[in-house]
Amino acid sequence: MSLKIKNSSDCKLDLLSLGEVMLRLDPGEERIHTARSFRVWEGGGEYNVARGLRRCFGMRTAVVTALVDNPVGRLIEDFILQGGVDSSLVKWVPFDGIGKIVRNGLNFTERGYGIRGAVGCSDRGHSAASQLKKGDVDWETIFGQMGVRWFHTGGIFAALSESTPEVILEAMLYAKANGVIISYDLNYRPSLWKSIGGKERAREVNQAIAPQVDVMIGNEEDFSACLGFEIEGVDANLSQLDVSKFKRMIEKAVKTYPNFKAVATTLREVKTATVNDWGAVCWYQDKFHEAVHRPDLEILDRVGGGDSFASGLIYGFMNTGDAQKAVNYGAAHGALAMTTPGDTSMVTLKEVEKLMGGGSARVER
Repeated sequence: MSLKIKNSSDCKLDLLSLGEVMLRLDPGEERIHTARSFRVWEGGGEYNVARGLRRCFGMRTAVVTALVDNPVGRLIEDFILQGGVDSSLVKWVPFDGIGKIVRNGLNFTERGYGIRGAVGCSDRGHSAASQLKKGDVDWETIFGQMGVRWFHTGGIFAALSESTPEVILEAMLYAKANGVIISYDLNYRPSLWKSIGGKERAREVNQAIAPQVDVMIGNEEDFSACLGFEIEGVDANLSQLDVSKFKRMIEKAVKTYPNFKAVATTLREVKTATVNDWGAVCWYQDKFHEAVHRPDLEILDRVGGGDSFASGLIYGFMNTGDAQKAVNYGAAHGALAMTTPGDTSMVTLKEVEKLMGGGSARVER
């Protein structure tokens, strides 16, 4: 089955993302628990895809989320606006004065270095996005009247509360009825599922969502943790990744979920926090397509690399229809995005295509 993507001229948006947008506090070269200052960014697994498509690839994108109407929420909005993502679909929730009832999510993230891995510490309980419920968003107007070519969401938003998976399924129902391509990034985060049933609950939720998905995206851990597809011969540290074993896992996935039109997975072998082997593979129309493998890729900030892969992959499919080009766009964009700080991409399309063409890191003057 091929992806039948709507014409750009028939839609207001190329892509719409659904998910939480948090304020990321980055201690730079310091540790979270010893820092005296933080740089501030915005970020969120689903949102990062919309922002990457807008800033790097020049596509029209928007985000559906909820924010508390206070200075922190307006700061997050300002970041969204700077990224060029349409914020008109944000649901603004009144502030209760102290954040006891509803608040904006915070994400403290240190990048790691060498043998010290990256660390994330979320502070997102009772967030506005986690309280979204069925009926809160007018999906018929968005998908039916505004027009959207591609809808993207993922497992991070699904893990935020009992109601967020229902919001996802509601959105997918309207998207499918209006001929919108649906992608989903499994994005398994043990910390999010820890207090609500762990891996068992993660599988229950994601297995209910999977039958609605056209393009399933994940990394080496996601398909196992979220959908129950074990990768043979892979140890707990996910070292020595064998592409053939991932291909066999994907074959099982598409047999179980025949609605999957494309499946893509990143391949990351972590040697140190700052040196990774990086690649990707995509299944489409009964064929596998491998991205250029990049051993010993130097990393500045790994957070958001998978989201940048997803945005490049989506761009490749929407603009070329060629799965080989799509997976290479994704892998190149993800690799470059990890050379800059913050969750979101600071990369240009010219840089992505230069890397895809074998370009080097020689200075440009």
